[in-house]
Amino acid sequence: MHVSVWHRLDGVARRLLPFATTILLVVLSVVPLHLPGLGSVAPALALMGVYYWAIFRPDFLPAPAVFAAGLFQDVLSGMPLGVNALAFLVAYEIVSAQRRFFLGKSFMVMWWGFMLIAAGATAGTWLLVSGLSGAFLSPRPVVFQFLLTLALFPCLTWLFIRAQRVLLQQG
Repeated sequence: MHVSVWHRLDGVARRLLPFATTILLVVLSVVPLHLPGLGSVAPALALMGVYYWAIFRPDFLPAPAVFAAGLFQDVLSGMPLGVNALAFLVAYEIVSAQRRFFLGKSFMVMWWGFMLIAAGATAGTWLLVSGLSGAFLSPRPVVFQFLLTLALFPCLTWLFIRAQRVLLQQG
């Protein structure tokens, strides 16, 4: 019985890995980078997690978990409640609908897809926050955030691939 308890715990831990990594990225993404002339800019790290796991393990990162991660990001970042939750869910649904297209494709195709998703999520979030605040917010930090997010995508994807290998190992 002792072995079966550990086996079950191992299975639970493996199933929680996509959500846990996405939550960790939410926490890391609220640590701003202070850049001269731009103020605080934080890359959209959690969006990378949502994108990657929506392609490779949507069974372990369902839409309610994506919504929870987005709400958590809203709370930690001080964004209007629901903005990131909506952006994450829309991105998740689009990627999930195109999942078969991305499976088996090269990294460059996956990066190109992420570029489109990140552009839409970043622009949509910026427009929504501008509308909710009643003021046109400067797009400059948002553009830099987008570029920084794109630049970091290969590094995080490498880590996701390693994490996914842990999921696939036999327990």
